[in-house]
Amino acid sequence: MNQKAYNLLNSQKLKRKYKMRKAWMFGLLALITSMAFGCKDELQDPDKAIKYTGPLIENKDVTTLYSDSAKLLVKLQAPVQQEFENGDGVFPKGLYVEFYEKPGQMTSTLKANYAKQDRNKDLYLAKGNVVVDNLQKREKLETEELYWDKSKQEIFTDKFVKITTAEEVITGKGLRANQDFSRYSITKVTGTFSLKEE
Repeated sequence: MNQKAYNLLNSQKLKRKYKMRKAWMFGLLALITSMAFGCKDELQDPDKAIKYTGPLIENKDVTTLYSDSAKLLVKLQAPVQQEFENGDGVFPKGLYVEFYEKPGQMTSTLKANYAKQDRNKDLYLAKGNVVVDNLQKREKLETEELYWDKSKQEIFTDKFVKITTAEEVITGKGLRANQDFSRYSITKVTGTFSLKEE
């Protein structure tokens, strides 16, 4: 092999070696760059990360009984109950509540299209077509929003209310009542309509 051919061969080997080294360096640079950008997402501040706030538990066809000294006081039923991390509950498909004075003697009912429970305050918020029926007095309360304070055994609202009795219909804004709806006061009466035939 002559010197010219030998130099040409060495020159081609050096070029291949240089191209390989260049390709290797480019690949290494690309790997380091992708790792640097890839690791950036993992090093987020945990307080700034998006946290799941939805329900932790979802129960279907729920019945909850509240009693005192083995006497049934309240029976709550709901098609769906969702429980959240803070202990609060939501009844997205509504609820139906029965109130009892004596064993087996239901005094009133409450139903709504939606409800939310604040477990810390023992407070329920009922919304959407809220109806409370006093079965003994045959009186009915209708409103769009009503709070039920379970620990104080009272219901209240600052929204429009309509109360239908055997003799009259009373409308107003705002109401406070005991939970069985046997005693109530309307904050501002806006109308009274007699149902008696004259």
